[in-house]
Amino acid sequence: MRFVLFVSLLVLLPTHLWATVTGLNEDPTSFPTSSNGEAFPWNRMRLPDTVTPLHYNLLIHPNLTSLDFTGFVQIKIEVHQDTKTIILHSRDIQISNARLLHSDRGYVQPLKVQEYPFYQQIALISHDLLKTGNVYVIQLMFAANLSESFHGFYKSTYRTSKGETRVLASTQFEPTSARAAFPCFDEPAFKANFSVRIRREAKHISLSNMPKLRTLDLPHGLFEDQFDETVKMSTYLVAFIVSDFLSISKTSQHGVQISVYAVPEKIDQAEFALDSAVRLLDFYDDYFDIPYPLPKQDLAAIPDFQSGAMENWGLTTYRESGLLFDPEKSSASDKLGITMIIAHELAHQWFGNLVTMQWWNDLWLNEGFAKFMEFVSVNITNPELQVEDYFMAKCFEAMEVDALSSSHPVSTPVENPAQIQEMFDDVSYEKGACILNMLREFLTPEAFKSGIVRYLKRYSYKNTVNSDLWESLTNVCESDGLDETRLKGDKSCRRTGSNSGASKWQSEDELDVKAMMETWTLQEGFPIVTVEVKGREVRLSQERYLKSDDPTQTSSFLWQVPLTYISSGSTTVQRFLLKTKTDVLYLPEEVDWIKFNVDMSGYYIVHYEGSGWDDLIALLKHNHTTLTSNDRTSLINTAFQLVSVGKLPLDKALDLTLYLSKETEIMPVTQGFSELVPLYKLMEKRDMVELDNQMKGYILQLFRNLIDQQSWTDDGSVSQRMLRSYLLLFACVRGHPPCVSTATQLFNKWKESDGKMSLPNDVTMAVFSVGARTEEGWDFLFEKYKESMYISIKSRIKMALTTSPLDHKLKWMMEQSLVGELIKTQDLPYVVTSVSKNPKAFKHAWDFLRANWDSLIKKFDLGSHSIAHMVVGVTNQYSTREMLADVRGFFGSLRAETGAELRCIQQAVENIEENIRWMDKNLPLLQAWLHRHFDQLKNTEF
Repeated sequence: MRFVLFVSLLVLLPTHLWATVTGLNEDPTSFPTSSNGEAFPWNRMRLPDTVTPLHYNLLIHPNLTSLDFTGFVQIKIEVHQDTKTIILHSRDIQISNARLLHSDRGYVQPLKVQEYPFYQQIALISHDLLKTGNVYVIQLMFAANLSESFHGFYKSTYRTSKGETRVLASTQFEPTSARAAFPCFDEPAFKANFSVRIRREAKHISLSNMPKLRTLDLPHGLFEDQFDETVKMSTYLVAFIVSDFLSISKTSQHGVQISVYAVPEKIDQAEFALDSAVRLLDFYDDYFDIPYPLPKQDLAAIPDFQSGAMENWGLTTYRESGLLFDPEKSSASDKLGITMIIAHELAHQWFGNLVTMQWWNDLWLNEGFAKFMEFVSVNITNPELQVEDYFMAKCFEAMEVDALSSSHPVSTPVENPAQIQEMFDDVSYEKGACILNMLREFLTPEAFKSGIVRYLKRYSYKNTVNSDLWESLTNVCESDGLDETRLKGDKSCRRTGSNSGASKWQSEDELDVKAMMETWTLQEGFPIVTVEVKGREVRLSQERYLKSDDPTQTSSFLWQVPLTYISSGSTTVQRFLLKTKTDVLYLPEEVDWIKFNVDMSGYYIVHYEGSGWDDLIALLKHNHTTLTSNDRTSLINTAFQLVSVGKLPLDKALDLTLYLSKETEIMPVTQGFSELVPLYKLMEKRDMVELDNQMKGYILQLFRNLIDQQSWTDDGSVSQRMLRSYLLLFACVRGHPPCVSTATQLFNKWKESDGKMSLPNDVTMAVFSVGARTEEGWDFLFEKYKESMYISIKSRIKMALTTSPLDHKLKWMMEQSLVGELIKTQDLPYVVTSVSKNPKAFKHAWDFLRANWDSLIKKFDLGSHSIAHMVVGVTNQYSTREMLADVRGFFGSLRAETGAELRCIQQAVENIEENIRWMDKNLPLLQAWLHRHFDQLKNTEF
């Protein structure tokens, strides 16, 4: 599953009750009370392994008029321990007619049903003993309402161009919502085969994981679609859709039928996704050396969808914005984003679906790999998208979260659904991907690929834990019978010699992948490596990087850090594995400068003692292209990270930014913005108008030459086009006269044409933002938003509307997003956080979040990325003690069942505390530096 920026209750058991009843585990003789008042025969949140499912025969019949559904399931189970009780999951489902069938003896026996909603469990109690080794069939009838949230089997709607509202039903089961659609063993390790049947009206089609075998005519104008049996898989990957979608199809080189489904009026926007999916599925088929195991792969654009996409096996589902593309209407960033999302979900068909983590504590084995493979696959299949430029930014995103004391290890114990939801965060996705990239550099790409192919072949249709991966990546040159693609010859397999790949790190040591990688997966955070050069001697030390003034949280941490470095003496990448708190390496000669963590391939940051930073700043000033774009970007990021923990004075970090007046590459430029813009955002929240304007002026002057060079076209590479869009939007929102003048002219012409005039896609954000400044312009844009059938245009208009100074319009936008008719509720987290970035409306965003909290946690799950995105996004630029008290006061007033224990609340509080510390320490330095440099920069000719 992939999350992007942008319920009936999440769990019947609220968080505080999870905490209360999980205490029962401490007393194995104590059992909870079920709904009927009797003792429930199980007292743990995880299911027992007394019985396991082998096969589900599932019938689902949704009614899209009454918005409910009925169902019937037969589950073939195998008994591993004598028992009279079968425990499985069910949530918000009415169960009737529970029976037990003995598959050999042919008898039928009624089962007693007990429910324990706190654990979302039911117990099926048999009169007779179920014997070890025997196979039985559970038979259940059930009924439920279609969910009003984005999970389970839920209702989605869309509006046609003629204003007609149409209803469809779709599923989203990951992580714990299959149990809301049918009774099941809803844990990833309980893999089984599924035979799905769906009943529908003639005007609808149905889709599921497998191809349709046949359709039966039923009485009353109904039809029953029967689908082929699935491969062995987890419940969270089951999927079905009933809709009026249309599709287009192609066949891959490997013979897989690939189809894209969308609402009828948008199917003409599906061609790009189809071509991308064909290319990517063929790539993975070859790369993993394991044929895609299903005969088809469907990609469906769902009008209401909480996350970015979902990897259901054979039926991946997406937000419309994650799948639909029009060459005439979509931007360069749309093309990149859609390709990456498809690459992510198709990677999951192997990582996650074929080989699945044993439990949600190792979610990163699914998500970190899929995120990592996005970049590997798109880099090879779509080189023109230049994805390698953007990987490093994912590591920075992860580090933002991982630098807080509220972070968590990549592999973390979790029990209840809210805790499981919280695992779908930047640590599992982005940090997971970044440490895999670091390991790939460590082992060499060839050896790494060989190891992961071995892992996939060894554990196909099985479940894994962390150590299974590390073992597969150890001794990758030795055959285990499954490893037909192992590396041959001596180039990457030799343990000694200059070409030996991983042996370049510390040739005297035997490589221990498990020992090294567990330092990255079993403890939170990341190291800051301090480097001090004394002649030819380089002294190294490591400690945890933590944005906290509590030193007790850093002392016990130790990583095995695969260091890479270049220097003025040699641009050949040198390697050294730092396994201890301190160490020393020796250079062949003295150097003028040294740069560690080459191209930011490692998940750590580096501080240079002595003259190290001055040497690098001088290098950037005089000849910045000596270092790669990635190295320049990482220096910008690191300098400001070090300011936060007092390792580097602010004026030194700001001195480094001066070179940016000569920068033209997308990543260093956007990283410069990422470090400098938050500084004036902190001042905006304090009404420090003069200093705020000085800071904005500095940034504008720094990039003025580059901004003024931008053409108002769609010319250039993807990176050049994305940079153009970024720069022009910034310049226009900041009121840069040449930008505002051009954008105003274009907006007026576009408005006079009633929106029919074709604008260059990459400049529309700037044009629309200028247009949204006036009441008339805002209203016109919103009308075009409502009318448009192009999701990319709608997305750009929506973002532009949130930049408007018309605060009453912004309040109205948030309210409408909650209602969900004019603006989809799926977009509410994005709308609220975007409004919070608007200096005219940030207080409204906080007021909205606070006033509508109960509604939000009903619509978006507790622990979900959507809730976390709003909580952190709305508050992360607050910088006063009054704001801190306000945020603490509100979240402190919550009960556990309304979110008091959420990790994102701890993160929000930590961010504000850090902002206050930063302002207290650095504000005078910032004022003095701007006073010295702003006037000087204004008079500089670029």
